Amino acid sequence: MVELVPANLVPVRPAVEADLDLLVELFWTVAAEGRWVGAEIPFDRAVQRERLARAVADEMSTVMVAVPAAAGGPVGYIWVKIASYGAAEIAMLLVDGWRGQGLGRALLQAAISWASSAGAHKMILEVWPHNTAAIELYRRAGFVQEGRRLQHYRRRNGELWDSILMGRPLP
Repeated sequence: MVELVPANLVPVRPAVEADLDLLVELFWTVAAEGRWVGAEIPFDRAVQRERLARAVADEMSTVMVAVPAAAGGPVGYIWVKIASYGAAEIAMLLVDGWRGQGLGRALLQAAISWASSAGAHKMILEVWPHNTAAIELYRRAGFVQEGRRLQHYRRRNGELWDSILMGRPLP
């Protein structure tokens, strides 16, 4: 059994320009698994880097990275974007080998804190139904299922995947 690191002891910090190339590589690595993120490889790395750069620079968004001491660099990140209507949408990933150790919980707590202080009134996300560990993490953090998109996403292999919509009000 993996021992969880207390969320307040996991080093989470805002991403900086110097992180962007590595974050694109993390995204590629997780996308290559074909199960956890919507993107499928190959994708345009330059376009993804530009998206991340805009998120890092925009005052209505942030990208936060988990940097455990043993890793020597980021092993995952959470992207938060506050819409004009006040809801903060999140997307998160962790590379294989670092999941289940409390890093996702630490990233999620940091994102909730950032969104609250940035003026968002709610957090929202979309998750695959087969990602039961993430769904449980979100539930423990106060998210509830608000809907489901049936056969909404066509994968390159032709499969149609559902997604679960979850939300959490902010104080």
